[in-house]
Amino acid sequence: MSSTLRMDIRRLVGANVRRYRTERGLSQEEIGARMGVDRAHVGLIERGEQNATLLTIWSLSQALEVSPQALFDETVFENNLQ
Repeated sequence: MSSTLRMDIRRLVGANVRRYRTERGLSQEEIGARMGVDRAHVGLIERGEQNATLLTIWSLSQALEVSPQALFDETVFENNLQ
């Protein structure tokens, strides 16, 4: 098991949400509107402070136009270690 798999999965998902959101030039407000949630909820997820349900993961992936699997991509952490 890689060291990143031992990391808090909430931080991993949150980092990927932030990465995809900023790559697309979207605000937390825009993602929240696409999901039907408040901007603060998106912020909690991005900071790894909110445990996202499967439905939230699906909704995030739809809002970001990525596969749900993309939100679990470990390269976001691996790139920060280099």
